Amino acid sequence: MDRIIIYCDGACSNNQQAQNRGGWGAILQYQGKAREISGAERNTTNNRMELLACIKALEAIKNPALPVSVFTDSAYLHNCLTQKWYQRWQKNGWLTANKKPVENKDLWLRLLALKEHFPHITFQKVAAHSNIVLNERADQLAKEAIQKLL
Repeated sequence: MDRIIIYCDGACSNNQQAQNRGGWGAILQYQGKAREISGAERNTTNNRMELLACIKALEAIKNPALPVSVFTDSAYLHNCLTQKWYQRWQKNGWLTANKKPVENKDLWLRLLALKEHFPHITFQKVAAHSNIVLNERADQLAKEAIQKLL
Protein backbone atom coordinates (compact mmCIF):
# COMPACT_ATOMS: atom_id res chain seq x y z
CA MET A 1 0.00 0.00 0.00
CA ASP A 2 1.23 3.48 -0.80
CA ARG A 3 2.43 5.64 2.05
CA ILE A 4 1.86 9.34 2.70
CA ILE A 5 5.13 11.09 3.48
CA ILE A 6 5.04 14.28 5.56
CA TYR A 7 7.91 16.64 6.27
CA CYS A 8 6.98 19.31 8.77
CA ASP A 9 8.85 22.16 10.41
CA GLY A 10 8.30 25.22 12.53
CA ALA A 11 10.19 28.47 12.93
CA CYS A 12 9.96 31.44 15.23
CA SER A 13 11.44 34.90 14.91
CA ASN A 14 12.39 36.29 18.34
CA ASN A 15 11.37 33.03 20.00
CA GLN A 16 10.02 33.48 23.55
CA GLN A 17 9.98 37.27 23.34
CA ALA A 18 7.03 39.62 23.20
CA GLN A 19 5.73 40.45 19.74
CA ASN A 20 7.38 37.49 18.06
CA ARG A 21 6.19 35.77 14.89
CA GLY A 22 6.14 32.07 14.18
CA GLY A 23 5.54 30.03 11.08
CA TRP A 24 4.95 26.42 10.21
CA GLY A 25 5.32 24.52 6.96
CA ALA A 26 4.64 21.01 5.75
CA ILE A 27 4.92 18.98 2.58
CA LEU A 28 2.69 15.99 2.01
CA GLN A 29 3.73 13.50 -0.67
CA TYR A 30 1.56 10.73 -2.03
CA GLN A 31 1.83 8.73 -5.24
CA GLY A 32 4.37 11.11 -6.75
CA LYS A 33 2.38 14.25 -6.01
CA ALA A 34 3.25 16.87 -3.42
CA ARG A 35 1.14 19.41 -1.56
CA GLU A 36 2.66 22.28 0.41
CA ILE A 37 0.87 23.99 3.29
CA SER A 38 1.95 26.72 5.67
CA GLY A 39 0.76 29.34 8.10
CA ALA A 40 1.89 31.78 10.76
CA GLU A 41 0.92 33.25 14.11
CA ARG A 42 2.00 36.09 16.33
CA ASN A 43 3.13 35.71 19.95
CA THR A 44 4.05 32.05 19.79
CA THR A 45 7.02 29.73 20.24
CA ASN A 46 9.08 27.51 18.01
CA ASN A 47 7.72 24.40 19.73
CA ARG A 48 4.13 25.48 19.10
CA MET A 49 4.94 25.94 15.43
CA GLU A 50 6.57 22.50 15.24
CA LEU A 51 3.41 20.93 16.68
CA LEU A 52 1.09 22.97 14.51
CA ALA A 53 2.95 21.95 11.35
CA CYS A 54 2.34 18.29 12.17
CA ILE A 55 -1.28 18.89 13.19
CA LYS A 56 -2.12 20.81 10.02
CA ALA A 57 -0.47 18.18 7.84
CA LEU A 58 -2.42 15.36 9.46
CA GLU A 59 -5.65 17.36 9.23
CA ALA A 60 -5.07 17.67 5.47
CA ILE A 61 -5.14 13.90 4.95
CA LYS A 62 -8.44 12.63 3.60
CA ASN A 63 -7.88 8.89 4.13
CA PRO A 64 -6.53 8.05 7.60
CA ALA A 65 -6.38 4.33 6.72
CA LEU A 66 -3.30 4.95 4.58
CA PRO A 67 0.12 4.50 6.20
CA VAL A 68 1.72 7.82 7.14
CA SER A 69 5.37 8.62 7.86
CA VAL A 70 6.02 11.96 9.54
CA PHE A 71 9.55 13.35 9.34
CA THR A 72 10.53 16.13 11.73
CA ASP A 73 13.72 17.78 12.93
CA SER A 74 12.02 18.63 16.23
CA ALA A 75 13.31 16.52 19.13
CA TYR A 76 10.40 17.90 21.18
CA LEU A 77 7.79 16.50 18.80
CA HIS A 78 9.62 13.29 17.94
CA ASN A 79 10.67 12.31 21.45
CA CYS A 80 7.28 12.97 22.98
CA LEU A 81 5.59 10.67 20.49
CA THR A 82 8.19 7.92 20.20
CA GLN A 83 9.18 7.85 23.88
CA LYS A 84 5.54 8.31 24.89
CA TRP A 85 6.09 11.24 27.24
CA TYR A 86 2.41 12.00 26.79
CA GLN A 87 1.45 8.83 28.66
CA ARG A 88 3.23 10.08 31.79
CA TRP A 89 1.69 13.52 31.33
CA GLN A 90 -1.81 12.05 31.07
CA LYS A 91 -1.23 9.82 34.09
CA ASN A 92 0.05 12.83 36.10
CA GLY A 93 -2.90 15.08 35.19
CA TRP A 94 -0.91 16.87 32.47
CA LEU A 95 1.90 17.80 34.83
CA THR A 96 5.58 17.31 34.10
CA ALA A 97 7.93 15.32 36.33
CA ASN A 98 8.63 18.67 38.04
CA LYS A 99 4.89 19.07 38.77
CA LYS A 100 4.55 21.98 36.34
CA PRO A 101 1.79 22.17 33.74
CA VAL A 102 2.76 20.66 30.40
CA GLU A 103 3.44 23.40 27.89
CA ASN A 104 1.33 23.40 24.73
CA LYS A 105 -1.24 21.04 26.23
CA ASP A 106 -3.89 22.35 23.82
CA LEU A 107 -1.81 21.35 20.80
CA TRP A 108 -0.72 18.03 22.31
CA LEU A 109 -4.38 17.14 22.86
CA ARG A 110 -5.16 17.96 19.22
CA LEU A 111 -2.17 16.00 17.95
CA LEU A 112 -2.85 12.96 20.11
CA ALA A 113 -6.49 12.88 18.99
CA LEU A 114 -5.35 13.01 15.37
CA LYS A 115 -2.73 10.33 15.97
CA GLU A 116 -5.49 7.96 17.13
CA HIS A 117 -7.18 8.32 13.72
CA PHE A 118 -4.11 6.99 11.92
CA PRO A 119 -3.57 3.29 12.71
CA HIS A 120 -0.39 3.15 10.59
CA ILE A 121 1.56 6.28 11.53
CA THR A 122 5.26 6.55 12.30
CA PHE A 123 7.38 9.49 13.41
CA GLN A 124 11.00 9.79 12.35
CA LYS A 125 13.65 12.27 13.39
CA VAL A 126 15.83 13.92 10.78
CA ALA A 127 18.76 16.23 11.32
CA ALA A 128 17.98 19.91 10.84
CA HIS A 129 19.76 21.80 8.07
CA SER A 130 21.43 18.71 6.70
CA ASN A 131 20.43 19.09 3.05
CA ILE A 132 17.39 16.82 3.23
CA VAL A 133 15.45 18.46 0.42
CA LEU A 134 11.93 18.13 1.79
CA ASN A 135 12.97 19.09 5.31
CA GLU A 136 14.72 22.18 3.97
CA ARG A 137 11.61 23.03 1.96
CA ALA A 138 9.36 22.70 5.04
CA ASP A 139 11.72 25.06 6.88
CA GLN A 140 11.58 27.50 3.98
CA LEU A 141 7.76 27.39 3.96
CA ALA A 142 7.70 28.17 7.70
CA LYS A 143 10.06 31.13 7.27
CA GLU A 144 8.13 32.45 4.26
CA ALA A 145 4.91 32.31 6.29
CA ILE A 146 6.54 34.47 8.98
CA GLN A 147 7.43 37.08 6.38
CA LYS A 148 3.77 37.35 5.34
CA LEU A 149 2.95 38.64 8.85
CA LEU A 150 5.15 41.73 8.41
